[in-house]
Amino acid sequence: MSLWQRIRDLVDRLRAGEAFSSLFDRLTKQPEQTVAFTIAVIALGAKMAKADGRVTHDEVAAFKQIFIIPAEDEAAAARVYNTARADVAGYEFYAKRIARMFRERPGALSDLLEGLVFIAMADGEYHPHEAIFLAQVAEIFGISDAEFRAIRNRHLPEGSDPYSIIGVPHDTDDDTIRRAYKRKVRELHPDGMLARGLPEEAMRLAEQRLAVINAAFDQIQKERAAVL
Repeated sequence: MSLWQRIRDLVDRLRAGEAFSSLFDRLTKQPEQTVAFTIAVIALGAKMAKADGRVTHDEVAAFKQIFIIPAEDEAAAARVYNTARADVAGYEFYAKRIARMFRERPGALSDLLEGLVFIAMADGEYHPHEAIFLAQVAEIFGISDAEFRAIRNRHLPEGSDPYSIIGVPHDTDDDTIRRAYKRKVRELHPDGMLARGLPEEAMRLAEQRLAVINAAFDQIQKERAAVL
């Protein structure tokens, strides 16, 4: 049974009038971590996509870029997304439950926030309401301002700061930058991502992040070589 079919079955088992948010009360066991991560992205993504007052085709398409959704599972995924969007629970409810669920795996929370930033940037505009939404979710997740800036800068339009993407100050020496870069790359190894609770269906998120980090490191190298 695919990930999306498992999630659809959970939605189907909701009792009449039961909120989508009640699923989080059932997803506390380790074997359900990948399902929990996916539902978390769905729930917060659906709420955040409306933070600027509209849900654009770009934002919906961005969600599909994060997750690999086979053609036969598209209907199930769409149903889950629409159910989450219609739920009356606020995003703070989801964010707090998710923070507790992954409190032993903070890396999963960073992964989740990155997916939300990617969705927010999909239409080419970082709406002020989305900025507030993401900052508040980052705070609930316990993610530092510096890490949040690095995540956000990885998805800003051209002109974003490559040093912030790597996570180092501008005056950092070459060796330290290289070590920071390699550490970022190691964090994106598929085995590590799976260990944090990221489902195989969401590995595209790691691929996108790695491409941005590689580009930032290349930019820093070229800029420093030009100065010498």
